[in-house]
Amino acid sequence: MDIGHVGVWHPLLNTAPVEAARSAAVEIERLGYGSLWLYEAPGSGEPLVSAGLLLAAAGRIAVGTGIANLWARDAMAMAAGAGTLGDAFPGRFLLGVGVSHAPLVTARGHDYGRPLAAMRAYLDAMDEAAHALPRTGVPRILAALRPRMLELARERADGAHSYLVPPEHTAHAREILGPDRLLIPEQGVVVTTDPALARTAARAHLAGYLTLPNYLNNLRELGFADDDFAGGGSDRLVDALIAWGDPAAVVKRVRDHLDAGADHVVLQPLGATGPDLADAVLQLRALAPELDLRPLAS
Repeated sequence: MDIGHVGVWHPLLNTAPVEAARSAAVEIERLGYGSLWLYEAPGSGEPLVSAGLLLAAAGRIAVGTGIANLWARDAMAMAAGAGTLGDAFPGRFLLGVGVSHAPLVTARGHDYGRPLAAMRAYLDAMDEAAHALPRTGVPRILAALRPRMLELARERADGAHSYLVPPEHTAHAREILGPDRLLIPEQGVVVTTDPALARTAARAHLAGYLTLPNYLNNLRELGFADDDFAGGGSDRLVDALIAWGDPAAVVKRVRDHLDAGADHVVLQPLGATGPDLADAVLQLRALAPELDLRPLAS
């Protein structure tokens, strides 16, 4: 699978009206980005279905789930869905699987309990189901932040997808994964040189994530403290997690992740008033000349 070094992660790719998401996918592909990533949360579309719609709309770009929630479908359904997409769009689909977060899992009526054990059992069931399915070579990637889940990604998957992490985490994750597993971190970005505007957009984005223990515990291990989590994040935390500035400054953060061991970095452009797909495409267009992309011919 040849997806280059830079892709795009955006919540509206799986929540906006389908035609808007398709149009954005085609434009992002035209700019030369190598992948699109779809999330799964309350109110989102079904990520495997949405992946198929975007793969059909575009002709080259890869699509990944970042992530498909293991509590939302059983392992046989996950394996079958991924296999169908891999068969229909060879070399263009990546299956990202994750355990999500306790409040979201509880809202589905499940017991979050022991997420690492749940993931291990789920992978066992996926592997068992795969015996009856055609082999399509779809990469399986685990959402992973902390050492034990990263170790499981090394042992039982093709790599890891990390979210809300600075390059320092990418370097640590690479050490755990070893040299031959994919590492695909997400990077929030705001293309503006106005510090107040950038940090306001960043804090609006971070506020919800800073209520979730998985992210807080990971950030504590990276040296941040409770004071950094108040009010949408301290300047130190915001600047560590969200790349902002002119295109050259934002692209430097991408290169920092790549230098730290990432194979592919997925950018999430943040809007001043919340997720905005049209604004995201404008930011991606501004960044494209600074990146080593392969734009489609006009």
